[in-house]
Amino acid sequence: MLMGCKKCRMIGAVLFLALGVVFLLRDLGMWDFWNVQWWTALFLLAGVTGFAACNCPDCCAMMKKR
Repeated sequence: MLMGCKKCRMIGAVLFLALGVVFLLRDLGMWDFWNVQWWTALFLLAGVTGFAACNCPDCCAMMKKR
């Protein structure tokens, strides 16, 4: 999530921020129907960003340089 091209890091940061806002709304009682634990959402976020980085040509080119 923290490594990769600028585009993939930005997508990961936006998803992480959106997830944080959703859980904040849930903690404040404004959004009460979503019954997903925070660690499940974090694992899904890590999977999505990892999958995106593995399929990004810029990230793959950066990984081959190492």
